[in-house]
Amino acid sequence: MKNIIGAKPQPGASEVRFMTVDEESAGQRLDNFLFRQLKGVPKTHVYRIIRSGEVRINKGRAQAETRIAAGDVLRLPPVRVAARSEEGATPPAPAREFPLLYEDDALLAIDKPAGVAVHGGSGVSFGVIEQLRTARPQARFLELVHRLDRETSGILLVARKRSALTALQDQFRERETGKTYLALVEGAWPVNKKVLDAPLAKYLLADGERRVRVVPKDHPDAMHAVTLVRVLAAVTLPGDATPMSLLAVTIKTGRTHQIRVHLASAGHAIAGDDKYGQFERNRTLQKRGLKRMFLHAWRLQFNHPATGERMALQADLPPELAALMPPEAAAALTIPFSTPAP
Repeated sequence: MKNIIGAKPQPGASEVRFMTVDEESAGQRLDNFLFRQLKGVPKTHVYRIIRSGEVRINKGRAQAETRIAAGDVLRLPPVRVAARSEEGATPPAPAREFPLLYEDDALLAIDKPAGVAVHGGSGVSFGVIEQLRTARPQARFLELVHRLDRETSGILLVARKRSALTALQDQFRERETGKTYLALVEGAWPVNKKVLDAPLAKYLLADGERRVRVVPKDHPDAMHAVTLVRVLAAVTLPGDATPMSLLAVTIKTGRTHQIRVHLASAGHAIAGDDKYGQFERNRTLQKRGLKRMFLHAWRLQFNHPATGERMALQADLPPELAALMPPEAAAALTIPFSTPAP
């Protein structure tokens, strides 16, 4: 039985199958590819058949981390698919579509809600990408181009072709994209404080939770991080006299929790941030109507991976954040894309 990669294996498969890798699947790790092809099969079993040599590439044994190439012929042993109740099997993610900002044959851009992880892991069974794959079973390729924190809303890119994924990730890595976030922070941000250039390092709390902090440049784990800040408006929330600032924040590097840590270390934590903000202040903000962290991936510019056209996408503030904004802050959100970075 010979299939072209992308054909869906049938439940209860009881014979050896051979699959030929197509261009869109080229470059993936063998284990990640098999997870997609053998949906319903426990990951432990997938690794077992790889280690035992039952999975072969061009008649030879392969490792889980082996990268498959276009034209490779994969031998897959008999496996029982959709064994949901089998020990170690992961229940399928519920199907869910998200608000679309843009879609074509190469990519799609969604407006991710706050509170939704971009992918499963770290105690989360599923995220945006798993839900999209369930909602679009006919899609042969759907992969995250970049990440957003679970608590952050806004623009998220998903590639529909491997060539698009590679091209877009190259742009992010080479800093050829323009990523601007909206953040509401505590206090009055100094208008002349436009560049935050402070190295960051990851560390773990006693309970194993990951955190990030500003460190000296000679710290062994220091990662270069640059954040640009522009003040859009001074803000006071309804029923609250504490001064706050609405900022347009552009990141030149994409470090974990970069914006949250840079702003907090400057003395202006993001409103509602449960990791780097102030607990008592966040409780007060909840009573004022802010139920989440006020950080939103607002605008994104990049070159289209197929045409080279410069794309400019915008995700407006979600209703729960927009409702808190006074008129002068709302008016500030109409600045054009061509506005120079600070």
